[in-house]
Amino acid sequence: MTAEFARIGVAFERVEGIDARARPDLDQMPQKVLYTKRLRLTGGEIACLLSHRACWMMIAGGDDPYVAIFEDDVVFSDEAGALLGHAGWIPADADIVKLETFFRKTMIGRKRIVADDRFSLSRLYTDHTGTGGYIISKQTARDLIEASKEIRVAVDDLVFNPTFPILPRKTIYQLVPALCAQDHLLGDRAIGLPSLLKEPRDVQWAAIEAAGKPRKTVAGRMKVELARVARHIVDFCRLRRQTIVPFGPSNAKE
Repeated sequence: MTAEFARIGVAFERVEGIDARARPDLDQMPQKVLYTKRLRLTGGEIACLLSHRACWMMIAGGDDPYVAIFEDDVVFSDEAGALLGHAGWIPADADIVKLETFFRKTMIGRKRIVADDRFSLSRLYTDHTGTGGYIISKQTARDLIEASKEIRVAVDDLVFNPTFPILPRKTIYQLVPALCAQDHLLGDRAIGLPSLLKEPRDVQWAAIEAAGKPRKTVAGRMKVELARVARHIVDFCRLRRQTIVPFGPSNAKE
């Protein structure tokens, strides 16, 4: 990560994360999990949440109105440095700006705010997995600290999933294209930074899939399809669009 920040010419402060391998007690921490298909968070997910919480506490006690947080397995686009060098492009009403992409469909606003000649911002309206890179305001850091007093969901669901209304309503923007992505998602562009969360998560979801899903009736399938069409119409009227956020201006194809 030192090499990545040096490559884009951005200074950074390292916050030592909590290593779940050195904290077997994390698996025994009390949880009030809100998920319907799984019972508990893994030790790695709890460690990740607490590591982000340590950053939020530093931000809440600091002087900066906005601070960017990056996990230690992200790769930056070549153009990231110019944008991260100042905060003048951040919308005045922004509580959170998501800087990464997880290469999954998400819902953003059709209206764009220009950040510079390569990046723009759109409101983020639905779940967009990952907390590999994001900017938060000082007040939002305080709210996140309060919202994470109890362990209920993984950190990316806490920050970016409106299905779990733990965090007070926030104005969240998505940077388009994204200026960073987690290394394990980049295929032949990856530089070899490991993710310690991916394997335990994959095991959990494989177990959930193995349990199987109840077969839907014809009426059930029709109901799902009608709901999907209705949501599409509503989103169109609300000037929203579904998209996969691209990574880096040089790779953006919208």
